[in-house]
Amino acid sequence: MSTEDASMPEFLADKKQLAEGETFGFTCHPGVPCFNSCCADVNIILTPIDVLHLARRLDMNTREFLETHTSNPITKDLQLPIIMLRMKDEENKPCPFVGEQGCTVYEDRQWACRMYPLGMAIPPASAGKEPEPVFFVFEDDHCKGRHEVDAKEWTAESWRDDQGIEERESLEAGFRDLVSHPWFIGGRTLDPKRMHMFYTACYDLDTFRAFVFESSFLEKFDIEPETLEELKINDEALLRFAFRWLRFAMFAEPTMKVREGVVDRSKT
Repeated sequence: MSTEDASMPEFLADKKQLAEGETFGFTCHPGVPCFNSCCADVNIILTPIDVLHLARRLDMNTREFLETHTSNPITKDLQLPIIMLRMKDEENKPCPFVGEQGCTVYEDRQWACRMYPLGMAIPPASAGKEPEPVFFVFEDDHCKGRHEVDAKEWTAESWRDDQGIEERESLEAGFRDLVSHPWFIGGRTLDPKRMHMFYTACYDLDTFRAFVFESSFLEKFDIEPETLEELKINDEALLRFAFRWLRFAMFAEPTMKVREGVVDRSKT
């Protein structure tokens, strides 16, 4: 695939894209000279699954985690909320989760750190065409892991499997389907109410659970009893439900069953 493909995001212009089955070399361990150097002063976007897993790892509710460890940059061109991991307010701005021996939350580390040095992008949505992920390799000067003698050869598929990314794929894919939805073709943006709705349902899952069970939500929507029981205790099931509800609320898709006699305001 050509890096001059006009359908690709601009930031990919100078990145090496991987063809299917193409390999790259990489290793990372305390013996590599740059170990931990990539864990400071870096912009890391968190996915909903990242926020959920890190909050639970730290024994925090999602709102507490968001207020303590993230920032929410706002720009006039923003289509959807962006959640960034907040670096420590120290000279070299280290990640709050890095220690001398490496990542202190390694088993629950965020998607971007699992992927590195592999990157992935979803081309802009286009009518009648399902966007396919594109993989590329970061070739940062500070990273020595590509040149170590023990660097192993990886494909995009084998690297993602080794890093536990495939285990999270169904949830990550559900989120990607939202943010790459054809509704956004032409630069359409959500109004402030729907932006807040998206933020809460995707990232502040504990608040979303309260919304489902402590508001008039269940008076409006007909949810299977067995599903409701699972939503009370299963975070990942609740996140999948949140994606389903957002498709109804934002894009007017028939993913929710409105109770008889209730006005469907997603179409008004």
